[in-house]
Amino acid sequence: MFSTDLIEAARTSKSWPFQEAQRLAKRYRGGKSGGEPVLFETGYGPSGLPHIGTFQEVLRTTLVRKAYEIVAAAEDGTPAPTRLVAFSDDMDGLRKVPDNVPNKAMLEENLHKPLSRIPDPFDKFESFAAHNNAMLREFLDRFGFEYEFVAASDKYNSGAFDDALRGVLRNNQAILDIMLPTLRAERAATYSPIMPISPTTGHVLQVPVEIVDADEGIVRFTDTDGSVVEQSALGGMAKLQWKVDFAMRWVALGVDYEMYGKDLTDTGVQSGKIARVLGGRKPEGLIYELFLDANGEKISKSKGNGLTIEEWLTYGSEESLGFYIFPNPKSAKQLHAGVIPRAVDDYWQFRERIPEQDVEKQLGNPVWNLLRVTDSSGAQPPEGAGDSLPVTYALLLNLVAVLGATATPEKVWSYLGNYMHDTDPADHPDLHRLVEKALAYNRDFVAPTLVKRTPEANEAAALRALDERLAQVSEDTPAEDLQTIVYEIGKDEAFGFDSLRDWFRAQYETLLGSAQGPRMGSFIALYGVANTRVLIAEALAR
Repeated sequence: MFSTDLIEAARTSKSWPFQEAQRLAKRYRGGKSGGEPVLFETGYGPSGLPHIGTFQEVLRTTLVRKAYEIVAAAEDGTPAPTRLVAFSDDMDGLRKVPDNVPNKAMLEENLHKPLSRIPDPFDKFESFAAHNNAMLREFLDRFGFEYEFVAASDKYNSGAFDDALRGVLRNNQAILDIMLPTLRAERAATYSPIMPISPTTGHVLQVPVEIVDADEGIVRFTDTDGSVVEQSALGGMAKLQWKVDFAMRWVALGVDYEMYGKDLTDTGVQSGKIARVLGGRKPEGLIYELFLDANGEKISKSKGNGLTIEEWLTYGSEESLGFYIFPNPKSAKQLHAGVIPRAVDDYWQFRERIPEQDVEKQLGNPVWNLLRVTDSSGAQPPEGAGDSLPVTYALLLNLVAVLGATATPEKVWSYLGNYMHDTDPADHPDLHRLVEKALAYNRDFVAPTLVKRTPEANEAAALRALDERLAQVSEDTPAEDLQTIVYEIGKDEAFGFDSLRDWFRAQYETLLGSAQGPRMGSFIALYGVANTRVLIAEALAR
């Protein structure tokens, strides 16, 4: 049950999931007829394994779904009914053998067959599609998504799509009139909205098709061996072209909301027109921007210039990935390892702030939205809001970098004892996981390029002053008091810093070997006053 304040704030919120939900609520004022759930859909092509693109689409759709449940809630606060379908297009023909699978020769022999009718190269499931579908479900379950899985092969083969396929056959010419002007002449010459499956090869055929009897589902075409075939297009004997298939399932399943990437903008336009021809209408949805690599170039599977889910989770948390993806879906985002540390720390900062924010601010807080993905209790704020970490990820990374080759989880936790009273990893599971990830990040990205530069003359003078001040304090001096010492030295005009930022950067680059770093007072408290003095001595010796 949602509170009145939450519902009212949701209906006017400027946060993008709520803006999407508000548009959808206008489509169904008072809800769908008969109280049916509003249906959200995400699509997946199982020719490869799930990836960050799959994750972000399901996550963003779920965020809109959760927002809609509040925006369209009943007067008594009951959430609006919704469903989320994760649809796998496993009737699609395999066009290319993926690079990251075994038994490539076997797959080569089965090119152009529906993915659901190709043996599993991993020898674990009844088909290649079944293997990848299982990976998708495992992937979605790992992140706690609530969804219903639907496979195209089940719908086609069982006849569940037969009525919708008859609608395509009856409107074949109208669909051609939409599609042919968008195609190159060579493609248009053989284009058919419906692709029959060859009775001799089992291939999904891209050939002209004559509609013999739309009501009975009978079509005629020339097979690859030159023979003229007349057969049913129903019951899994045919597959629709992508844009037609998109529209058909919108209508057949009653999809109300589906988002897709900028690269499918034209698909959305043409599929929307085809949906109207089939007697339905295009769902509401958002066109999101695509990810870019560190150089600002579009991420490509063939180039391998992206970042995988596993790579992100090696160095950062699941929550930080969701946090990074949340803002501005219509703006392109660079996706590389360098963005992970900031995303981790920003996630925890936003999580800690939730209880002190009013309802309107909470709806725009990425973490408030992310916590609701797996919390359907309606609690306000969601469970976990306000939690914080004893130390930042940036501070952990700096500690690990300074420890260098001697860094181990046990050693890191021993230093954490300088900063916090309870250092039992079991009592701090989130921090325990981040320690492991900080070690991995340092190993792969920091250590190989770590260089501590020689301080300039004025910087060396300031470091000597810092060393003298640290010689006068005890090991248990609070971080804030240490930070005050750092500030006072940086503000002293005798050292010639144009700004405190220049002083901080000097410490990062000469003591830590990093262009950026933590609050130095916190670092000194964590690493130890005496150990920090050793770092200063080493810098001055250079």
